[in-house]
Amino acid sequence: MPKARRSTVALLGTPAASAGTLYGFVDLLASTRRDWQILHGGAPAESPFEPLVVTRDGSPFTAMNGVVVTPDTSFERCTRPDIVCITDLMEEPGLHLAERYKPEIDWLLQAWNSGATLCSACSGAMLLASTGLLDGQEATSHWAYCDLLARDFPRTRWNPERMLVVTGQDRRLMMAGSGTAWYMLALALIARFASPQEAMQVARVNLLGSSDVSAIAYASLTRGARAADPVVERCQVWAALNYRSDSPVARLVAMSGLPERTFKRRFTEATGMSPLEYVHMLRLEESKQLLETTELPIEAIATEVGYQDASFFNRLFRRKVALSPSAYRRRFGPLSQQLRELATPSAEPAYC
Repeated sequence: MPKARRSTVALLGTPAASAGTLYGFVDLLASTRRDWQILHGGAPAESPFEPLVVTRDGSPFTAMNGVVVTPDTSFERCTRPDIVCITDLMEEPGLHLAERYKPEIDWLLQAWNSGATLCSACSGAMLLASTGLLDGQEATSHWAYCDLLARDFPRTRWNPERMLVVTGQDRRLMMAGSGTAWYMLALALIARFASPQEAMQVARVNLLGSSDVSAIAYASLTRGARAADPVVERCQVWAALNYRSDSPVARLVAMSGLPERTFKRRFTEATGMSPLEYVHMLRLEESKQLLETTELPIEAIATEVGYQDASFFNRLFRRKVALSPSAYRRRFGPLSQQLRELATPSAEPAYC
């Protein structure tokens, strides 16, 4: 089959940009799908995004923190990107950018008129506002900039308390607020142009969302490569589809055609866990997805993934995930819901 078309993401490079944010976008977008597949032993997967650092003329420049950046291309060669992102601009709040950044503004408007989604992170909203596209819209930026932006662009409603604002025609204007809120913009782009599920995968791989939760809560319990042992690999495939079954280990033994002790030994050697532990991991990973994306009661989720005893499910989940099922839902459910909403077309602005 032909390869799916990748979304071109043009990341605006200027000497006022910070290399950390600029390449932070590159890292998250390039890692989409690829890293999750690597961690789960899947076939090599290409990211659905092609992030490119783009400048006026394509020449190397020194970013505001002294890092030398070599762009991928120039405005002239990047005329129809799917997404354009203005990362942070270390320019003085209240500075008028229209003359200094006229080539950038012209290019942004050209991309917009060609159907691109335009984004800004933190103080990058100064340049996005200078295009006039934010007139009559909700917007956000770094808290230190919003007062002066409100003075200079009074037709825009500035919300310094917002981490993310999605608005404009076809919701093609996306803005992240102060500081490290840029990662929410990256996740929103992944949710919109790939899928909410893949955005959650990127969040979990990179521990995005909160610093007060153990890294174990983010971990995928089913990570790891497929077994090289063909008997065990066949059993892994069956277990991934049938982990809800009664007595799954007995059925795996029967499928293998091996004596029970031999099968369990080979399975443990190949996967690093016993067949029963492996089934538990599959069930718990599926329960995470249900906790993130549904309002099903905990007892119903336990039954759905194969446990008749909800109290056992609760104890096992807490032991393996480092959070109770209800605490996991409180922590990750809102992020999953936000990403699903951001990926759904709507005439109304979206916030978080």
